Amino acid sequence: MTRDLRFPGAVVAVLVVVAGVSAYPLLRYASGEIVLAVAAGALLSMLNVLLGFLAIERSFEKSYTTFLKYVIGGMGVRLLLMLGGMLLLIVAVRVHALALMVSMLVFYVIYLAMEIAYIQQKMSAKNRD
Repeated sequence: MTRDLRFPGAVVAVLVVVAGVSAYPLLRYASGEIVLAVAAGALLSMLNVLLGFLAIERSFEKSYTTFLKYVIGGMGVRLLLMLGGMLLLIVAVRVHALALMVSMLVFYVIYLAMEIAYIQQKMSAKNRD
């Protein structure tokens, strides 16, 4: 089974575009602590969506019930992992909590929309075949 790597490429492209757009204001007006927290939040959200992509790809050709278990159940597991990562970053590394959470939220919303669109696209293609 070959994986369609356009989705991970789009995820990286979104990260690069948002980083490019936000680089000047962040580097000009924010402290190094905030820049680090924003970058950590972006990377944590990116890891989350890539794990979601793997769950989708792994379960797509299986039964509908298995697919839902992987995708919906996996979403719960991924949210717990993100919470653990966020707590680790705030408590142990002492990153700026608000910047981390806002960054994670912004990227999470963007990536969730991309993930839903990707699932819809795969389902449409499967129904056409």
